[in-house]
Order: sequence, then structure tokens, then C-alpha cells
Amino acid sequence: MRKRNKENVFRSKVNWRKELTLLPGYLILAIWIAFTAAFLIWILGASLSTSREIFTGTVFKFESGVHFENYASAWKGNNVSVYFANSLLYAVSSCIVVILISAPAAYVLSRFTFLGNKGVKTGLILAMSIPEVMIIMPIYSLTAQYHIRGRILLIILYILLRVPFTTTYLLNFFASLSRSYEEAAAIDGCTPAKTFWKIMFPLIQPAIVTVTIFNFMSVWNEFFMALIFATSTETTPVGVGLLQIVNAMKYTGDYGGLFAAVIIVFLPTFLLYVILSEKIIAGVTGGGVKG
Repeated sequence: MRKRNKENVFRSKVNWRKELTLLPGYLILAIWIAFTAAFLIWILGASLSTSREIFTGTVFKFESGVHFENYASAWKGNNVSVYFANSLLYAVSSCIVVILISAPAAYVLSRFTFLGNKGVKTGLILAMSIPEVMIIMPIYSLTAQYHIRGRILLIILYILLRVPFTTTYLLNFFASLSRSYEEAAAIDGCTPAKTFWKIMFPLIQPAIVTVTIFNFMSVWNEFFMALIFATSTETTPVGVGLLQIVNAMKYTGDYGGLFAAVIIVFLPTFLLYVILSEKIIAGVTGGGVKG
């Protein structure tokens, strides 16, 4: 009994010392969260205030009332509705096509041995390592030469940019699945394609959800490609759209509408992450389903 008590005391001391060593990390994390929360709350308050209140530092006093009309002004007057719809189209369509391409590719690369397998994997890694700025001019030259422009061009570019990362991300998840699933499916008469879509693909659902959210946020927040290839308001996504709104502030002075636009643009990715945070963590830490 005394030995057990000594062991418990020793373990509690070790745990206390371990927690003490982690204290600086906790403090840094708490400061970062507090700063981020204060920053977002201020933007929210500014989106409901007038330009005068913003510049005089009386955002949270709401002396002239709460101005929800800033959101209506941003949505319609500043074309945020157009930018929002474009970004939603780019993000959703590219995420769907990327999964349809990358999931079968990752499955084949991880489960089958064939000539060129390692070469393809190496090519995917190399494609991920090339900065966008290095390929922007050749792409721009080709699109200008063949008169390719508009939403289709941006969707294709976003798909091509996300396929290497998505395929590489899914490789380990498929590799960790037991081969007994495929053997059982083959005994039941399933074709390889049916085995993939009916059995293997649903087993890595956490990874699919996680990488899709990463892709969605990447496309939603993408700026450089859109700045080059979105040649009209009708094709402009939210990133470039916010830049245009900022440039227009020197003429309109509607800073309340500007911050309302920021909140509108920020909200979809924030809600997506909050609602699906558990699946994101499962997809990042799970490493696949082992049988």
C-alpha cells in the first residue's frame, strides 16, 4: 500500500513538472488567441459602425446606433455578392473535381506496384515544391495565345494546383488500409473500381473531409492567380474583390461597408472549420483506418 502511495506521489510530481514545462507554450497560445479574438471583435464592431466612429475610436459606443445596413451596402453596392458567388463556384467545383482525380490516383499509387510508380510520386512532390510565381508567366502566355479566359480557366488552374497536394496527402491513408477488404470484395465478385468506390473510398472519409476543407480554404483565400486571370468583375473572387473595395474607399469613404465585406468573406471558412473541426483533427491525426 505504501509503495502504491509513493508511486502515485512520484507520478503526480512528474506530471506537475511536465505541465510546468508546458506553461510557456500555453501562455503564448493564450496570448495569440486573445489577440486574434480582440482583432476579430473589433472588425465586427467596425462593420456595424459609421466611418466617423471608426476613425474617432468610438466603435463600441454605437453612438449613432447599430448599422446593419453596412452589410446590405457591401453585399449589393460593393459587389460582394458577385465576388462571393464566384469564390463559391471556384472552391466547390475545384474541390469536387480534385477529389475525383486525386482519390483514385492515390489509391492506385499506394496499393499497386507498376513501372513508373515511384516516378509519379516523385513528380507529385516536385509539383508541390514549385512556387506559383515561377509558372504564372508561361501559363499567362499560353492562355493569351489560345484566348482562354474566364471562370473555366481559373477553375482548371485551381484543380491543377491542388491535385499534387491532395494525392500526396491521401497516399498514406490508403496505404494503411488492410488488404483484407479488397480480398473479401474480390471473393464477392466486386471489380477493382467497385471495390474502390464502395469500400475503400468511404473508409478514408475523415481524410477526404480534411483535405477538402484545406483545398476549399486555399481556393477561397487565393489571391495571386485571381489577380492575374480574373479580368472582369463578373469573374473576380473575394480576395481580389476586397482589394478593389479597399481601392474604392478613397472615393466612397464607406469604411463600415468595407469591414462588413471582410466579415462576409471571412464567415464561410470560419463556420466550415468550426462545424467540421472534429473531422479535421481525425483526418490529420488518424493516418487512415487500419484493419
